[in-house]
Amino acid sequence: MNIFHDSRDLVYRMPRGATPCGHAMRLRVRTEDMRRVTLRLWWKNAEQLLPMKPAHSGLYEIEFDLPEEPGLLWYFFIAEDNEGRTWYLGNAADGLGGAGMMTDSEPAGFQVTVYDPAYRTPEWMRNGIMLQIMVDRYCCEGKKDVNNLPLASYYHIRWDDDPTLVINDDKYGDNCNNDYFGGNLKGVQKKLDYIAGLGVTVLYFNPIFKARSNHKYNTGDYMTIDPSFGTEADFVELCAEAKKRGIRVILDGVFSHTGSDSLYFNRDGSYGPGGAYYDPNSPYREWYRFRQWPDDYECWWNFKTLPNVDEETESYQNFIIDDDDSVCAHWLRAGASGWRLDVADELPMAFIRKLRKRLRREKPDGALIGEVWEDPTNKIAYGEMRCYSLGDTLDSCMNYPLRDAILDFMRFHCDAAAFVRRLESLRENMPAPFFYSEMNLLGSHDTPRAISELADIGDMAPDRVYRHPFMMNPDDYARGRRRMIAAWQLICALPGMPCLYYGDEAGLTGMADPYNRATYPWGHEDADLVETYRSIMTDRMASPVLRTGTLHLTALGADVVLVERRIIGGKDAFGAPARDAMRALAVNRCGELRRIEYGGRVWEIPPESAEWLKPDATGKKTR
Repeated sequence: MNIFHDSRDLVYRMPRGATPCGHAMRLRVRTEDMRRVTLRLWWKNAEQLLPMKPAHSGLYEIEFDLPEEPGLLWYFFIAEDNEGRTWYLGNAADGLGGAGMMTDSEPAGFQVTVYDPAYRTPEWMRNGIMLQIMVDRYCCEGKKDVNNLPLASYYHIRWDDDPTLVINDDKYGDNCNNDYFGGNLKGVQKKLDYIAGLGVTVLYFNPIFKARSNHKYNTGDYMTIDPSFGTEADFVELCAEAKKRGIRVILDGVFSHTGSDSLYFNRDGSYGPGGAYYDPNSPYREWYRFRQWPDDYECWWNFKTLPNVDEETESYQNFIIDDDDSVCAHWLRAGASGWRLDVADELPMAFIRKLRKRLRREKPDGALIGEVWEDPTNKIAYGEMRCYSLGDTLDSCMNYPLRDAILDFMRFHCDAAAFVRRLESLRENMPAPFFYSEMNLLGSHDTPRAISELADIGDMAPDRVYRHPFMMNPDDYARGRRRMIAAWQLICALPGMPCLYYGDEAGLTGMADPYNRATYPWGHEDADLVETYRSIMTDRMASPVLRTGTLHLTALGADVVLVERRIIGGKDAFGAPARDAMRALAVNRCGELRRIEYGGRVWEIPPESAEWLKPDATGKKTR
């Protein structure tokens, strides 16, 4: 007795993966000793039961049209055996799709992402490489002026000092982030030739607007560049110079909360007599949720320095989105090509939809990227399942699920088959325009340094009180370095927009915040590592098949993942004209050499490395 369905096999689901609205879909199951099979659909909180028809070779099938509007469709199968017992076939136990699981009780359903057929993401995303920069920590150009810093802040004397960690030193119980190094927009501009030489085509800046902290996630004034970073004129010039080199700029939009020390809330009185905290008649008063004015108000994660805003307030939406010179429009006109939304899953979906529409009106090829740490097609936030890839909200997300899968694979927390399965689930759930635009990263300002994580020498993100600067011994550094190169090679072989966190290419190490936010080590880089990164990135930019070719993933034993990218028949994955090509990358996470069979030959993959499989004319292996 058996019933079988595989959501990633065209025999059982056609078409597979995310599918545009209104398209026909055929579903099949293979059964033994079943006399009746019913398809159970779930759409918009309503159930539909559809009888399936017997087909050939023990198959039952059904064809139906997908809904005419975007959303998530869920399905499973109900079967009745010859003895009258009821069985179910639904999603696998891990919820990752593929071959289903047979049960005697109602299971979780398979997911179909039904998206807007007009959904397009900017081509420069899938064809680009991103560099994330924290401006204060990247490069200093010109004289540092302490008068440009917030009160009670200071500059480190040495550029290569460790960042300072002070726990709950703020008068409101928050962590103190008042140490600066002097990086500025002019410094980034100075390094544009280096950046372009790496193959980078997109710069993503952590917040650059005026704020009390060094990280700037507690915005003080959305319309002013932080004085320690420069001026609006500096930003305009930087964008113009970047554009000359084929580089776009993405800004960080922190729209779920402001700083308490801000023009809008003004708890400290730094901005004069106004603000929601001081003046109940302030035009900003309605932006915030006061339980009892002025001291009892809603905060982001209960940090009193980060009062939440009500994003549905009309005046707030006008300021951020709708006004002629709104925050969104102003900085796009100044030269930005889009926004990355901080904590996107804490913003109302209607707010994101509205923001995307304004962005596209201002800049038709602009991008909206979200910070979402889970699968962005089925994220549950505030009791609501949200899908960010239907064509009405985001163009891309920070691909933390891919990062987690790579780290788990490279550190032996999962095997090659499990790694492939996790990636295939993401691909199945995401529309191709979204999947090929994902911001694929190994590290960020919110994670420990990739090389430290991959060395696997202990917890790199303990509670803040236990974090400390440390030096990796040569063996640990070498192991982390080998694995990081292989992991970055893997990222650059996959669809999506690779995102390099500044300094990873130079060998920066460190625990989580603040030690993952050290300064770029100009003059003290791991020069060979920089050149390796440059080679990997420029190879991707020179190879269309690595950007828009189709993808095939294979687990070769427990330790080797094979990535194949192909362009066949003169068209890429989007149907655009392209020259036929094929590239294959084997990634060996093991500390020992692995031999694999591929293309009728045996290949030797060195320990902890990624190797392109390139047979020459004689059939011998070359590197």
